[in-house]
Amino acid sequence: MAGAPSCRPSAPGEDVKPFTPEKTKEIVMSLQQPAVFCNMVGNWPALHWNVNYLSAVLEGKTIQFRLGLKTVDLVPQFETSCSYVEATLEEFLAWSCGQPSCLSGPFSCYDYSKYWAYADYKYIARIFEDKPEIFQDVRWSDFGFPGRSGKESTLWIGSEGANTPCHLDSYGCNLVLQVQGRIPYEESSIFSKVNIANPDLKRFPDFRNSTAHVVTLSPGQVLLVPRHWWHYVESIDPVTVSINSWIELDADHEARVEEAITRMLVCAIKSAENPSDGDLWLNPTEVEATSHEINLQYLNKAVSAYLKCQEASVSGQARSSSAGAKQGTNASCKRKRREAGCEPGSCTLLAQECDFPTPKAEELQKIPFGPHLIQVLPQSHKTSVMGAVAVESDSGDLHENEGEHFGKLNCKRDRLLMSNDCETAAPQMDSDCGPCTSQTALSTNDLLDCLVNPRVISLVAQLLLERMRV
Repeated sequence: MAGAPSCRPSAPGEDVKPFTPEKTKEIVMSLQQPAVFCNMVGNWPALHWNVNYLSAVLEGKTIQFRLGLKTVDLVPQFETSCSYVEATLEEFLAWSCGQPSCLSGPFSCYDYSKYWAYADYKYIARIFEDKPEIFQDVRWSDFGFPGRSGKESTLWIGSEGANTPCHLDSYGCNLVLQVQGRIPYEESSIFSKVNIANPDLKRFPDFRNSTAHVVTLSPGQVLLVPRHWWHYVESIDPVTVSINSWIELDADHEARVEEAITRMLVCAIKSAENPSDGDLWLNPTEVEATSHEINLQYLNKAVSAYLKCQEASVSGQARSSSAGAKQGTNASCKRKRREAGCEPGSCTLLAQECDFPTPKAEELQKIPFGPHLIQVLPQSHKTSVMGAVAVESDSGDLHENEGEHFGKLNCKRDRLLMSNDCETAAPQMDSDCGPCTSQTALSTNDLLDCLVNPRVISLVAQLLLERMRV
């Protein structure tokens, strides 16, 4: 099992950060590989958020726990295949410690030796809605995001073995602060059919060639998961507590438009064929498809958000151009930068209007890896086992299912593209939705597989956006 990155601890009482907020944000927004920040949160009150402390703050308030079996199967334990209980943190802690009081509580039917429990995706703003002062215990402003606190973060509390199936997040990048215990990453949300802990190599032979980036997070460390990196998370200590926040990126706007189009196509065509036959296209995290009216509303909101950000960007470039003309210095140099979209004033305004700038590569300095910023290095997948956190790159080897995190629809739209890239041809696809050599007629699923191909969706999104600009 991979050990935690080696970080030089700060001296007692030392509040000096190794990176300024501006530099940290530059790293977060530009780095295209997973990395661990050290010595950045030493003065955060959230470091005291162990289960005992949170239990006292919640004062008996119950939260939902997802329970799964510790036995490892070839198929991932998705949310819809798990059990759920409402319990207090005090009851969870007693259960995880094997106390006799659990014989009659909400966990009474679940033997700790056979089950794990996970309170995942708990929005801090919701569970602590009556204690808003606690939001300030989380200070993402130290990472260059002023105003972002616990209110924009989620809480994750798990027992040993608790895990999130391998997936990638559709939008943004991800910052994960470890508070209590250790968790490993196999680096959505777009879910994979592959169980990272026990891959079915007969069904997915190309997974043998995948490369894992492995790290075990310890308290006080913050992991950066870049956009569209596959990741699998598992608790390896009796109790773990993590806090994460998704950082928005410019590319998210167009991605939402593409996802809305995909959702409309799938729901409309599948409902026309058989309203009750949409489950195979749903994400493992949702129960039923949404109506056409709701999908249309989502599409229009996504388009509106995209156009608003584009207008802000154009406005910023215009203001920067005007300011550059008034200054009259280095005019030719400024003009070249504006043409390349790199005018500093434009980037600043974009940050104010859209709140998720993406610095240009030529503006970035060399990433300062060292004792305060640890690279999560790749390793052979053969050595990646349960109990090690790994990060998988954005590739087709994982045979992903599309959707979740925003809209939560599993659309399987990348399958054809993956088949073109890999040796896995049509016969290796699921018999319920993949083409077959003996097939005499195209099915609705065949049509959907083509319609929701990423290249088609991207083109439709561009055409729709151009239509709205007219």
